[in-house]
Amino acid sequence: MSSWTTAEPPGGDTLADLLHQLGDIPPECIRRHPAPGTATEQDVIAARKGPGKRLCELVDGVLVEKAMGTRESLLAGIILHLLWDFVEEHDLGQPLGADGTMRLMPKLVRIPDVSFVCWERLPNKELPDKPIADLVPDLAVEVLSKSNTRGEIQRKLRDYFLAGVRLVWIIQPRTQTADVYHAPDRKTHVGKTGSLDGEDVLPGFSLSLPKLFARAHRKPSGSRGPKPRRRGDEKQ
Repeated sequence: MSSWTTAEPPGGDTLADLLHQLGDIPPECIRRHPAPGTATEQDVIAARKGPGKRLCELVDGVLVEKAMGTRESLLAGIILHLLWDFVEEHDLGQPLGADGTMRLMPKLVRIPDVSFVCWERLPNKELPDKPIADLVPDLAVEVLSKSNTRGEIQRKLRDYFLAGVRLVWIIQPRTQTADVYHAPDRKTHVGKTGSLDGEDVLPGFSLSLPKLFARAHRKPSGSRGPKPRRRGDEKQ
């Protein structure tokens, strides 16, 4: 039995207390409306549909905006593409991308950058057609951005494993390395020449870190077709 407890309302008297509870996240990640501590899943949905289309997680009654830069989005997209090809070939379940919003527990909504849910965890073997799916993934992947803090990732790991996630990959673009977790305090570091193993979650799947980052940094291989016409090139 896990010793972790479910999410609690924000404690302390100051903004610093709240930020610390959420993992020392940057204050600009917290949405002021609705007031921290009062947010609900309906607010998560409203933020997504409203001006700016904010992608927010719900933690301790607080809307926490999920930040992802261009490079992180590209890496997540490549991982999703590779997962999809493998999962489809072996008929294992459903992979989800960076807008796969999940209710891990009551009042706790998380959005992994990439996730995988096996068929056995899907009601009637299909994804629920809801804005926030009542699902716990088997694999959760987080691609770190500059704004992510150590405390925030530890809080996410706690939430993931308390909810029943079996495997978590933390991808570090800056060092081109990764950390593999089987529990919040059970980490295996994978160096920049190593590979991530799907283990019993995705048997036979392997993700080469050198190939992943090489694909993310690829450049044009040469001329392919006509060059785009520039202003002034038109024939007079």
